[in-house]
Amino acid sequence: MFTDFRVFETELAGRPLKVEVGKMAQLAAGSCLVRYGETEVLCSVTMADKPREGVDFFPMSVDFEEKLYSVGKIPGSFQRREGKAREKATLASRVIDRPIRPLFPKDMRNDVGIVATVMSVDPDCSPEITAMIGVSIALSISQIPWDGPVSSVSLGLVDGEFVINPTVEQREKTQMTVTVASTADLVAMIEAGANEISDEVMFDGIMYAHSVNQQVVEFIKGIQAEVGKPKVDFPSNDPSEELFEAIKAFAIDDVKFALDTDDKRIRDERLLPIYEKVHAEFDEKYPEEADKIDDCMYKLQKFIVRRWLLDENKRVDGRGINDMRPLDAQVDLLSRVHGSGMFTRGQTQVLTVATLGSARDAQLLDGIDEEESKRYIHHYNFPSYSVGETKPSRGPGRREIGHGALAERALVPVIPSMEEFPYTIRLVSEVLSSNGSTSQASVCGSTLALMAAGVPIKAPVAGISCGLITEGDRFMTMVDIQGLEDFFGDMDFKVAGTKNGITAIQMDLKVHGLTPEIIKEALRKTHDARNHIIDNVMLPCIAEPRTELSKYAPKLLSTKIDVDKIGDVIGKQGKVIQKICAECNCKVDVEEDGSIFVTAQDIEDARRALDIIETIAKDPEEGAIYKGVVTRLMSFGAFVEIAPGKEGMVHISQLDVKRTEKVEDVVNVGDEIIVKVLPVDDQGRLNLSRREALIEVEGLVPENDPAQDRKPRRDFKGNRKPRNNNN
Repeated sequence: MFTDFRVFETELAGRPLKVEVGKMAQLAAGSCLVRYGETEVLCSVTMADKPREGVDFFPMSVDFEEKLYSVGKIPGSFQRREGKAREKATLASRVIDRPIRPLFPKDMRNDVGIVATVMSVDPDCSPEITAMIGVSIALSISQIPWDGPVSSVSLGLVDGEFVINPTVEQREKTQMTVTVASTADLVAMIEAGANEISDEVMFDGIMYAHSVNQQVVEFIKGIQAEVGKPKVDFPSNDPSEELFEAIKAFAIDDVKFALDTDDKRIRDERLLPIYEKVHAEFDEKYPEEADKIDDCMYKLQKFIVRRWLLDENKRVDGRGINDMRPLDAQVDLLSRVHGSGMFTRGQTQVLTVATLGSARDAQLLDGIDEEESKRYIHHYNFPSYSVGETKPSRGPGRREIGHGALAERALVPVIPSMEEFPYTIRLVSEVLSSNGSTSQASVCGSTLALMAAGVPIKAPVAGISCGLITEGDRFMTMVDIQGLEDFFGDMDFKVAGTKNGITAIQMDLKVHGLTPEIIKEALRKTHDARNHIIDNVMLPCIAEPRTELSKYAPKLLSTKIDVDKIGDVIGKQGKVIQKICAECNCKVDVEEDGSIFVTAQDIEDARRALDIIETIAKDPEEGAIYKGVVTRLMSFGAFVEIAPGKEGMVHISQLDVKRTEKVEDVVNVGDEIIVKVLPVDDQGRLNLSRREALIEVEGLVPENDPAQDRKPRRDFKGNRKPRNNNN
């Protein structure tokens, strides 16, 4: 039945990589099922027959589809089916998109759809990497014009050794996770999260991954040679050279003047009448290309900016090639939030707000990987007013999700562990103004907000971007690129890190790839810039994390109890824990491993609740003093609850320092009294003594007791207390 069915096999990082072509999705332009270990991803690509009218960009969509059946799960939603892509799937789509998009013809306007459907997941074999390789194969064997193939691998650093496509066990120990995509000759994409890794180690790792990618590229080329279809032609959308040269001659001086300012608003105001003037001059002269005039104006601006940079080392705003825009840092801009920090770089301004919550505020995840929750969450918002536009808010898109994830990844290595700081942490970066590099400004603003909130981060993190202009074998890089340099340049190389090393990288390219020399120079320039920002801008604003939390932040204490005691703390039908929460005005979260987190607005309430929990979870020690409540009276004594669910008996002889005739003469139900724990009797019962507690704490002396030279009395806190006779 499957006459064109072919199977191609190789090995990648010690695991079999098998590609099946010609069995599934045969109506797509190109498709393959990639099996890596027991991870299986179906990759399909299609292209529209005609260009989409009215667009000035290449309309490509990439969808990484997570199917929960791939890991034997039924979706947790009400409808029990997959819905909107979760953030990790969106991020995987972006990672697939970035290395393949620059390899399409820049003037193509035909819609291209790319779908990677995850059908089976082997935890040791990344479905994202499998999908990236599969998409490259599907595009390579299709008739769609594309200058591939590319290959992608994940790189780890375990025990000082580089590891390709680390397993689950290796991922738990790795010091960095770097996704590297490559063409046959160049590095096409870098996405990294790292635990303060040096520039040298990062560079060596990238080059090692690149060498492995080159082997996979050769494997894909072999598949393309055997089953690939001839590439089709497409109608070019570029304006004619004649029209561009005419507009260039007519408007180049005016456009140069308009661009030559460090103020985006002034630049936009200057360009507006030039557009009107050009349209008035050329609409009637070139009626068949009137819709291409704006493209020519864009192309002219790009020509000017690139010539300034390459030929004159001149930047649009007058800065030197390695100079940064004016920088500013502030904290405590909002009154009642738990922490806030604002970072300004030129006309880019980001305000980040930190919020602290209890363990139950952690985000629950329902996906195809092993991560079920996370307690550090970073969200990034990019409203239309930040670029002076009017556009309704439709919620976070792929850009917002991607930039938030990048900032989150940059700060993860410095966030304290749950044991060190038992809070859920949410950061929200609000872009107030944007003229390039907002994601890296959000890294800086987030560090300020965390320190202002009193989160004991290990070190401050700063972020910066490096741009690139290439022409043949010539290239030049510039640090801290603004909007125009990003739009008209060839690279946005974002690097975040501490003074000790790199914590995150994201590289966006408009060219086919980078040489090792360009990567090394970008790492060096961003390293120097990060250190400058930390030393001269951020630390003078706030030198270290605050030692106290905001009065508006919840106060959280934690302890760990024996797992066997969890039931005692919770109580039958949750009655014990509910009583603790009600009496102490707090929230209590109990984890399966015995970790307990108490959250209250008042620290004293949290401490009281924690004392109760520890009393329940630990067998009372002989001689310990407790404050309890009388629950029942008997003729022979009183029962006293020293903690919810933990009750002992005070014999009538132990109720007072004086002789007691009737229990009711000394205590009543509901009274709060202090008691001391006596030795456990033969039946294992908890016996208490009010008499001994009064002698030890209050310094009272029993009737007819001539002994006055007793050991020093102590209060509840263990402090010595002066003796008081009761006569």
